[in-house]
Amino acid sequence: MVPASKSLSDVHSSVGTSQVSFWKRMFAFAGPAYLVSVGYMDPGNWATDLEGGARFGYKLLWVLVMSNAMAVLLQTLSARLGIVRGRDLAQACRETYPRAVNLALWALCEIAVAACDLAEVIGAAIGLNLLFHIPLLAGVLITSADTLLLLWFQSFGIRTIEAVVLALITVIAGCFCIEIFWAKPAVTELVTGLVPRLDGSSLYVAIGILGATVMPHNLYLHSALVQTRSIGHTEEAKRTACRYNFIDSVVALNGALLVNAGILVMAAAVFFKRGIVVTEIQQAHLLLAPLLGTGAAGVLFAVALLASGQSSTLTGTMAGQIVMEGFLNFRMRAWLRRLITRTIAVAPAAFTIWFAGEKSTYQLLILSQVILSMQLPFAVIPLIHFTSDREKMGSFANKMWVKLLAWLTAAVIIVLNIRLATSAIADWLAAAGRWRALVWIGLIPVGGGFLLLLMWVSFEPLMSKWTRKYGRAPVSLPEPGAEPVPAPIYHRILVPLDHTELDRLAVSHAAAMARLYGARVYLMHVEEGVISQIYGRDASTAEVEAGEVYLERIAQSLRAQGVTVETAIAHSPSPQKEIVRYAKEIAPDLVIMGAHGHGGLKDLIFGTTISPVRHHLDVPMLIVRPGKKA
Repeated sequence: MVPASKSLSDVHSSVGTSQVSFWKRMFAFAGPAYLVSVGYMDPGNWATDLEGGARFGYKLLWVLVMSNAMAVLLQTLSARLGIVRGRDLAQACRETYPRAVNLALWALCEIAVAACDLAEVIGAAIGLNLLFHIPLLAGVLITSADTLLLLWFQSFGIRTIEAVVLALITVIAGCFCIEIFWAKPAVTELVTGLVPRLDGSSLYVAIGILGATVMPHNLYLHSALVQTRSIGHTEEAKRTACRYNFIDSVVALNGALLVNAGILVMAAAVFFKRGIVVTEIQQAHLLLAPLLGTGAAGVLFAVALLASGQSSTLTGTMAGQIVMEGFLNFRMRAWLRRLITRTIAVAPAAFTIWFAGEKSTYQLLILSQVILSMQLPFAVIPLIHFTSDREKMGSFANKMWVKLLAWLTAAVIIVLNIRLATSAIADWLAAAGRWRALVWIGLIPVGGGFLLLLMWVSFEPLMSKWTRKYGRAPVSLPEPGAEPVPAPIYHRILVPLDHTELDRLAVSHAAAMARLYGARVYLMHVEEGVISQIYGRDASTAEVEAGEVYLERIAQSLRAQGVTVETAIAHSPSPQKEIVRYAKEIAPDLVIMGAHGHGGLKDLIFGTTISPVRHHLDVPMLIVRPGKKA
């Protein structure tokens, strides 16, 4: 059986956790939940929290607390899936569901990532506007450049990214602690806000808060990030990892709760009490200074907002890569993936600002969070199924009380979303007038599609024998093999492998030359996944381990034929640079590489390797292609 691929392969198992001391081990495990928690305090959260506090006072504080409790439960299940099964949520879906279902889930998740990125774009642009008076439209366009910032950060490794994000979180939390101290909220009224109550006027904002807090793509992200820790394969090692990650999640997510509660409490104490309706985040910034009695309040607000947008950008990009790689087994160059995601987010933001004005961004922020909430069931339900599967999870499968809480959480999310959807549809039909029939024609197939997909993921275990027959494994590496073919004399042969059928052809040529003339064969593979880009040679994901096994099997096959073989695995976003570096180190007489034969747009998406290597090495190269003979 071919081993499955690993999430974030370039940084898989790259952080050691074997420390004896509790605090040192806790520090080793700390990090993934903090990266995830950033999504719980992004600019979209700010908009929903400000709206909730300014319009309804402390009435929706209970929604924040409930949403956070849901988040802790779901993120714990997500981390457990990654630790026990060695799969992120997207990979687990891909090896369970038919391709059509996976494509639908992937599309919905991409919409969620784009909606989150939209909030980050607008938030960062507003922060720039408040601090430096840059027009919002220009600020939105400037945020596109943070693609370069992210790629630069990735070169320093995952622990550096975690440290940067934690520093930004500290800035956000510090700013709001100071502002709440100045606002002096009434403690007795805070307590009354914990009593559940909801009406038609507050439903939209409540669902926005829910979507902003329990973000669907964070479930995919967390299940991949926990695999960056080297935890061993025994049940006790996995149980220890689950325990430490639970602590990490509780601390990080409750910290995010304090930030969100701080925004809502501040809005209630400053705006609701004075009857001021907040229609844009900029207005909140301008009103804070005179109302709180210090000009520093507005600056703190703007700094925290900018930090929020930038920190969310880092984790949002990683989530997008994980989703694409997991669902589609499709790896795109990091800068291009980031550019496409950011373009999808920048376009609606720029369009809205251009045609509807800068004040429209506030409602656009809230809408983005409602969209996130609508995607939640399609991530939450598969997660509950996968972590409840005793065959795959063993003793780590959800206990009955955990199942009850998880399904209750899913039910609350679904009921609230259905209530919002029916309310929105009723409003659309009422406003449609003579176009009412066309609205129905558009709504029926879309609504029916969503309902069918929801029913599928909900009842899939009952149909598992059929669905899993047509599921797809996250990665299917070809069986290694070597076929003798005529070749000239060479003594040191370098064969870069790329885990495709071309490997077999390249190794065939190398094996023939090695057997005839006693040459030494050097097999090399470059891991270029997002985890490898961040963690480098410390990466230990399922994909990296699968690649190591695959490489060793080819080496053993050649050694059995009397061929001397050496293997090497490198981790880099630039395979061509690593191949050139290794070639200069071993000084081969010949380099054998496989060519896919694509060009143009495909070269832009997947990158090119052969041409840069050919131009940088003064070594004969044999380029092999499918169907060609030497």
